Amino acid sequence: LSMKLHKVSAYITKNVNRDSRLHSNGLIRRKRNLKPSRTAAALFLAAASANAGDECNNDAVGGKELADKIMAFQHNRKRQGMQYRIIAADEHESMAGKMEEIYPDRFTFHKTSWGKFPDGTDNIEIGGFTPHNLISGEHVLFLASFHNNDSTLSQFQVMICLLQSFIESLTVVLPYYPVGTMERVTKEGIVATAATYAHMFSSLPSCGRPTRLMVYDLHTLQNRFYLHGNSVASLHSSIPLLKERLRASNIDCVAFPDDGAAKRFAAMFQDMGMEIIVCGKTRGDGDSRNVAIQDGDAKGKHIVIVDDLVQTGGTLFECGKVLKDAGALTVNAFVAHAVFPNRSWTRFALGGDRACFDKFWVTNSIPTVTDVLPKDDVFEVLKLTQQIIDDLDLYSSS
Repeated sequence: LSMKLHKVSAYITKNVNRDSRLHSNGLIRRKRNLKPSRTAAALFLAAASANAGDECNNDAVGGKELADKIMAFQHNRKRQGMQYRIIAADEHESMAGKMEEIYPDRFTFHKTSWGKFPDGTDNIEIGGFTPHNLISGEHVLFLASFHNNDSTLSQFQVMICLLQSFIESLTVVLPYYPVGTMERVTKEGIVATAATYAHMFSSLPSCGRPTRLMVYDLHTLQNRFYLHGNSVASLHSSIPLLKERLRASNIDCVAFPDDGAAKRFAAMFQDMGMEIIVCGKTRGDGDSRNVAIQDGDAKGKHIVIVDDLVQTGGTLFECGKVLKDAGALTVNAFVAHAVFPNRSWTRFALGGDRACFDKFWVTNSIPTVTDVLPKDDVFEVLKLTQQIIDDLDLYSSS
């Protein structure tokens, strides 16, 4: 029994590793029917139920672990075989095209016309419905970009139309949830837009199963519980993209601008053996607040500051300046979402008054901003495309 389990384990491990390698290299083009035999499954059950003697008990433990392995293997294969029709906001059409290019047997992109009538109201024609209806009965992946209120309303109208078109399921990828910072109010009459957006998502029509809303590095994690009814939040992180860059760099320390960011992200770097620095604001003269290192030593370190988003970047800049004053050799920055209102990124570019970072990594979660960042500067845009595909299949970026 042990020998048979060992052989089946080797088979599963070989195929799981092979699939992971091919999947990451974009070489899996079609669904394969490699399924473990029922005989193997029976062996696992037999091993798991064995209870006589030390050898059988060891087989039972090993058998259960292998059974879990094989079930995960089957589940992942099933997910990776799902096919999607992609509908995308204008800003994410390049991402949609890239998905189709890499995995043509899994993703089909249908371009949508986001027009306007002369009076300014929407004149939208969703792709894939004419001359033949290729959307109904299919799994639909909608790539959303809520970069302004006008575009947001247009995209909600498309989501409603899709859900009323007899589709099998709807998955909405909204990399940046723009109202994540507006989840509470301090006086009556102020609108908590995180709650109102969640209400709109929750009120979407049902196609038989809830709409899956994929969001990356949500600013306030409890916002996921604002959704109810017909929509469910699926939370993911872009940190794996940063870790790929860090492995190819000389960076040996991760810093956080405040305790909240440290509690949220520090655990994600444990497997890399990085030193951790936590900064925070301290009271200065009068009502002033100054950024200071609260935990860790920056001297002689190559550091990357990590946070979920940047607006004007005042705190990020102060944090970088403090780390350099404390003896850091190089200071870099990473944020998942480059909001940068009013082109405030120019202050961090070469020659700007906040040009303190050797490298500034951002993701393309807000393409209206990242598409205009200079390419021969400190900025590097990390593409979310493959990360989204992985999370679409595995429900997790860990």
